Amino acid sequence: MRWNARRAVAGGFGLVLGAVLALAQVAPAQAESNGGVRVMPLGDSITDGYNVPGGYRINLWQRLAGGGYTVDFVGSGFNGPASLGDHDHEGHSGWRIDQLDANIVTWLRATDPRTVLLHIGTNDVNQNYDVANAPARLSGLIDKIRSTAPGADIFVATITPESDPNREARVQAYNAAIPGIVAQKGSKVHLVDMHAALATADLADGVHPNAGGYDKMAARWYDALRSVPDSLVPAGGPPVGTPVGLVNPASGRCLDVSGASTTAGAPTIIWDCHGNTNQRWTRTAAGELRVYGDRCLDVNGGASADGTRVQIWTCNGTAAQRFTFRTDGTIVLTSAGKCVSVTSAGTANGTTTQLLTCNGTGAQRWSTR
Repeated sequence: MRWNARRAVAGGFGLVLGAVLALAQVAPAQAESNGGVRVMPLGDSITDGYNVPGGYRINLWQRLAGGGYTVDFVGSGFNGPASLGDHDHEGHSGWRIDQLDANIVTWLRATDPRTVLLHIGTNDVNQNYDVANAPARLSGLIDKIRSTAPGADIFVATITPESDPNREARVQAYNAAIPGIVAQKGSKVHLVDMHAALATADLADGVHPNAGGYDKMAARWYDALRSVPDSLVPAGGPPVGTPVGLVNPASGRCLDVSGASTTAGAPTIIWDCHGNTNQRWTRTAAGELRVYGDRCLDVNGGASADGTRVQIWTCNGTAAQRFTFRTDGTIVLTSAGKCVSVTSAGTANGTTTQLLTCNGTGAQRWSTR
């Protein structure tokens, strides 16, 4: 949503160009992927990063990487500096809600995101485009995302403030409707109060954030994602045959063999992610999780009771070493239907793991790294 002196002169051309671009090619041109959780940053020029190419995505990427999350930003756009590890996005400068709506099905089918970060409506406000019905258009867009990608978590942000008092009044009226819309959309749609995260001092031109403002947006997005651990967990688990780290999103720490021991019976714990061999797990077609090549994640004594220790043992093909990855990020002992869980939902280094009845908490979620 580029709004500056030149746009005031060439506004008519910009609106026509925006309409043409809305019908333009939507397939990703330069997709980057690290195999991580697919997250679609979706919106207008604030998502694209006007004034600061990459915008909030730069600091959000850095926060996610620092927190031990492997995330694959997806979308047909591509921009930003080297400090942004993945440049893909779905931010379209000058676009309104209806223009995203016209293309969203194609984008979702092309990228199959696990999580969507939606910040849209500023151009509806700035163009004074049927503002009274903008909340209804947003509601329709959310419904279309839900129906096309029913497994995705959708984070819907209130839009950022503006310096012009007339436009800011429209912003606030639009934002006031968003909580009620989100509340009607079910458990996988989440509200993010982005307006409260920034002040007008955080704007470069009265509309778009400056670098500090984009960093504040990143912090707000990161906190929102962390509050919904499933949003950072890939569906279906790691690929067979590829060594990965397994991060517990609730703690940001990795599944680890205590003391880097190779002894059968050594307990598994959570520990700061470092990528050494005692944190590299390889899923096999047989349902094993191998470490060191010939040791397997194992349930002590083949038991199935809550609280049974999870450990490593020489790979032996028994049911105590066969696990299933569910789409919610849980690792389940197939024979018992119980989850690998961080003991007492702990988050500290050295906290052990155990078998526990699956309960949907963050202590039982695991993301690949």
